[in-house]
Amino acid sequence: MKKPAPRTENLRRALAQEAARVMAEHGVRDFLLAKRKAAERFGVVDGSVLPRNTEIEAALQEYQRLFGGEGHEAALTAQRQVALDVMHRLQEFKPRLVGAVLAGTATAHDDVILHVFADRTETVTLRLLEQRVPFELGERRTRLNSERVVNQPTLRFEVDDQPVELVVFGIDGIRQAPVSPIDGKPMRRADVNEVAALL
Repeated sequence: MKKPAPRTENLRRALAQEAARVMAEHGVRDFLLAKRKAAERFGVVDGSVLPRNTEIEAALQEYQRLFGGEGHEAALTAQRQVALDVMHRLQEFKPRLVGAVLAGTATAHDDVILHVFADRTETVTLRLLEQRVPFELGERRTRLNSERVVNQPTLRFEVDDQPVELVVFGIDGIRQAPVSPIDGKPMRRADVNEVAALL
């Protein structure tokens, strides 16, 4: 494979950094939208120089390390604490933390996203009703493998002003994580002990 020219490589890096800035400052979680905004700002029309999602995520981690400081760390710790509290309250559904809060790239605009596993969505809704947690029902498009995309049921609520989204999978959904939109590999999931270790 031919190595890209240094100028192309520098432009690609600059686009990744701009996309990361857009995500951090404006709460954009869609990598494609962040790329488009970065390309627009730089006047780039050649799609071949656009950075990969993994490059943008690395740039986002770097951005937060350089500019987020203690504020970012405090916000991330608070989000992970909310995740842990909810995981304890819903432990019968074997919750797993996923996404930006787990990766450490979350901004103040990000939801805490948990995968939970139950025979029926109603089982989870009943538990939330018992705990007097008001919630909204919804759906999230999830890529299970290279060919299969499904709409998973979701339950959204807030804990201490932090939005939380539960994505409900069948019991056997715990065996295989869906595909990550960042690198196309199985999504990283953390159980309650792993989240506690992060804190």
